[in-house]
Amino acid sequence: MIFTRSQLEAQEVSRLASYAVKSGQSRGRFYTEKSDLTRTSFQRDRDRVIHSKAFRRSKGKTQVFVAHYGDHYRSRMMHSMEVAQISRDMARTLGLNEDLAETIALAHDLGHTPFGHAGETTLHEMMQPYGLRFEHNEQSLRIVERLEYRYADFIGLNLTYEVRDGLIKHRTTYDHPPKRGFGSAPSGVEIDHPMASLEAQLVNLADEIAYQNHDIDDGLRSGILTVKKLNGIALWKKAQEGVTMEPGEEVWISMTVSALIKLMIHDVCRHSDALLNHHFIRTLEDVYQTAAPLIAFSPEMQMMNDELKMFLHSHFYQSEGVTKYNLTGQKAIQVLFAYFMDHFEAIPLDPRADRTEPRAILVKDYVAGMTDNFALEMYRKL
Repeated sequence: MIFTRSQLEAQEVSRLASYAVKSGQSRGRFYTEKSDLTRTSFQRDRDRVIHSKAFRRSKGKTQVFVAHYGDHYRSRMMHSMEVAQISRDMARTLGLNEDLAETIALAHDLGHTPFGHAGETTLHEMMQPYGLRFEHNEQSLRIVERLEYRYADFIGLNLTYEVRDGLIKHRTTYDHPPKRGFGSAPSGVEIDHPMASLEAQLVNLADEIAYQNHDIDDGLRSGILTVKKLNGIALWKKAQEGVTMEPGEEVWISMTVSALIKLMIHDVCRHSDALLNHHFIRTLEDVYQTAAPLIAFSPEMQMMNDELKMFLHSHFYQSEGVTKYNLTGQKAIQVLFAYFMDHFEAIPLDPRADRTEPRAILVKDYVAGMTDNFALEMYRKL
């Protein structure tokens, strides 16, 4: 039996919550395209993201450790896949659109620089003298709208409005999207409502859950973090309940991290369901008109999560084992940006690139798109 797109859309209407985004009711794409026969619009968007060059490059970009640090540490691609998995699970539990949540999750870090948040901060500083800025949410949107060249009839990936809206409104501790509409297509059409869909809000929390927990896992694996230090954290102690040490410490750590993820996911789902009922959310328009986030941790979980964040910041992200690599990455970005500003002709621009844009923007695009190893190799040559 073959399910057509229209049948899949009908299933969404009957299966999903009334306030979920339905692919058959999408506000569409900037460039008009014929609908796919067997995929919904969000499934098609997901496939375009996965097949993009920017997504492939993310396997060589830092999450916390630079790409060559070791084989088992998370890359930016692995992080995005973990966020997508958590997003799908929570969307299914809450009756939301799994395909939309997964697509936003897979695309949310396309705009990240090499060398993680240290690289992003450095590139932002390099843009300041030109009256410009760098923010990876904006860059993710720019990639899917302008910088991918895969189709003959249009530039970018021509993703749906709902996916683009989710990208520009992505918010976690490290994300600072602009307060006014930057989510515009090449013509200047702007995102026109202040709140994100529930699916996009859900990805915000999935991102946080993923990076908190895989950073614990990677931190313990690297030896920078220790179980002894973590035992003072309330959320870590709570996750240990019922986890046996019998298989050995490595398995015990994996099981405890898994229990921690489960605790956080269950909390988000329970509390978000209560918020939706409290605010009498019945339609998608209700979601867009509600100023407060509707997908959130409970106050108790938020308090414990904040404690864990502060612990990771002071004991992991600011540790010597992480910062020494960040310093090298920051220096590389400074040198590369300055070099290509002076030697613009060395950038291999696509023939369809808009050469009328300011040089700093085009240099920023090239440097931000590099993988860690490519940037380091070019830096050493220079």
